[in-house]
Amino acid sequence: MFQSLINALPPRLGQPKAWPRPASRPLKGQYVKNTELAALECFDEVPGTFGPESLAIGPDGLVYSGFDDGTIVRFTKEGKQHDIWCHTGGRPLGMRFHPDGSLIVCDTRLGLIRVTDNQQTQEKQVERLAHTAGGTDFGFADDLDISGDGRFVYFSDASSKWHYNEDHLDMIEHGGHGRLIRYDFETGQTDVLMRGLHFANGVTLGPDEAYVLVAETGSYRVHKYWLKGDRAGTSEVFLDNLPGFPDNVRFNGKDRFWLAIPVPRNPIVDVLAPFPAVRLIVMQYARWFPLPIKHAAIVLGFDLEGRLTHNLQNHGRKNYHFVTQVLEHDGYLYCSSLHDKILARYHLSDG
Repeated sequence: MFQSLINALPPRLGQPKAWPRPASRPLKGQYVKNTELAALECFDEVPGTFGPESLAIGPDGLVYSGFDDGTIVRFTKEGKQHDIWCHTGGRPLGMRFHPDGSLIVCDTRLGLIRVTDNQQTQEKQVERLAHTAGGTDFGFADDLDISGDGRFVYFSDASSKWHYNEDHLDMIEHGGHGRLIRYDFETGQTDVLMRGLHFANGVTLGPDEAYVLVAETGSYRVHKYWLKGDRAGTSEVFLDNLPGFPDNVRFNGKDRFWLAIPVPRNPIVDVLAPFPAVRLIVMQYARWFPLPIKHAAIVLGFDLEGRLTHNLQNHGRKNYHFVTQVLEHDGYLYCSSLHDKILARYHLSDG
């Protein structure tokens, strides 16, 4: 009864769907709280910027990250020196370098873009590659990975309905507006590989590019979409019932996937899963007032079979928190954060 009434409301008011109550997953057992990330080494702050959501290592070995004002900043690996590399004119999120040296970016306002560095003029050219797939415009281009031969970009449209700074509304609604999409550099074509995801987020190719992983933030899980073999074109759940909302995921190229968890699970959110009418009220409140979150930094490592190998955490408002990506490089884990001003890195003893 309540669902039919909700469905009759204007879509932009929100149309929450009931979904199976997830099993409780507190930070205990294999995910027990700890202070491992208290050892993070913080980069210097870039004046006037905020929210380095993603990062990439460039062909020059330097660290690149995009901020909320549209700037992409280039840092030394120690983070003590930086320069403004370019300005996209939008809001850059996930980024990777193409084999040809250009930077491919999911810009939540512009879509999928390419930034080319002209060595002669020292100017940057921003080119829009795609902004629609399957007849539907991107609402929230989020994260990506690029095939080794440079032909394809696999990326997420987190929500075709809700936009940047509305991610909490998408996850409260749980309407399945997220997609995994492939862009072909040769043809300029976009193909939707997966639909119905509850906030599609981090994307990474696995070993031999046999599959691609995509995080489904609103359902606390990560999917594996097969690209090769007998299962090509099908998907399965790779990680399930995670202890928080998964964001970007990165393959280290050898034996491990690194997953950033910006926020731990909230028992109240889980309890309200089967009650769309109550969540509709929460959505209207959340439009104007920020929902309380626990300040935490959580980084998880998994082997190729999905078994936990690393549980790195730290908690507290005054500490580095809301980690949205972690990237392994030269014995360090480089971390970015949507809700902090800076990047940070952690020395990986087994790296």
